[in-house]
Amino acid sequence: MRKRISKILVTGGAGFIGSAFVRSLLSMDNSLPGQLPDAKVVVIDKLTYAGDLERLKEVEGEYKFYKVDISNKRKIESIFSKERPEFIVHFAAESHVDRSIKDATLFIDTNIKGTHILLDAARKYKVKRFIHISTDEVYGDIKKGRFCEDSPLRPNSPYAVSKAAADLLVKAYIRTYGFPAIIIRPSNNYGPWQYPEKLIPLAILRILGSDKVPVYGKGHNVREWLYVDDCVRGILTIMNKGKIGQVYNLGSGQEKRNIDTVKLLLKILGVNQNGFTFVKDRLGHDIRYSLNSKKLYQKLAWKPQLKFLEGLKVTAAWLIKHQLWLKSKLKDINKLYK
Repeated sequence: MRKRISKILVTGGAGFIGSAFVRSLLSMDNSLPGQLPDAKVVVIDKLTYAGDLERLKEVEGEYKFYKVDISNKRKIESIFSKERPEFIVHFAAESHVDRSIKDATLFIDTNIKGTHILLDAARKYKVKRFIHISTDEVYGDIKKGRFCEDSPLRPNSPYAVSKAAADLLVKAYIRTYGFPAIIIRPSNNYGPWQYPEKLIPLAILRILGSDKVPVYGKGHNVREWLYVDDCVRGILTIMNKGKIGQVYNLGSGQEKRNIDTVKLLLKILGVNQNGFTFVKDRLGHDIRYSLNSKKLYQKLAWKPQLKFLEGLKVTAAWLIKHQLWLKSKLKDINKLYK
């Protein structure tokens, strides 16, 4: 049995997936794979527009927090020197494709430079395991079939390019220095607390405001949807059972066209099925993402628990209950999509 981990540092721990990971890590639910109730948790987050400590309110006081930009080398090294974490789980990233198309600067700074700084600090302070959270978008799009972990990286958006570059940096450190890292590439996540620049919470925000849901092009772009708590379980499984130096796809196998996802939400919320409008397509819009996750399913015995329709209902119910939080983001969203 592996010795208990004494300290885990989570970057981007106030973000959507990062906060779900921290909540699960600190929960007393012993059914979670790799539950580490005695581990001390350190969270780093810059608290950009997408970061929110409200997401961690239920575990307030159970983690140590640093408001720091991961691209600040001096501050990152100071934290590593003081905290000496054994595990790093690296979520911190600029993640929205539309914003990267408007200006890629922050994506280069955070996703590439920030990852490089973390890798150097982790190597200097002899971290035992570095879990790098990537994305399925590094593969580009695929009309038929599914991407495997050894599929070539062909990213299309500035966001995806920045994440692919970070992946390659991690791979270089594994090969060159024998660095103890694992790369995880999840499919599209959704669930409670997601910032409403992404399709599902944006659609719900529009529906609650009696507005039309904007759908790019004809809505035929396909995404593979993974409920955020299933994603967290997958990350915990890989963190504890995965092999150093490996890449793991983390997908649900549940695909939907964007237009069908929007229509499902309209139906769940009891709104007219014509409650959407087609808008000018995103530049360079990827047609379809689809992951082959057999490596994770078969070798580490993980599978998603929540079906997409059930997950949508849970997400919609949560966002309706937390409308004040959701609508507090409206001003920024209107600026983004004006």
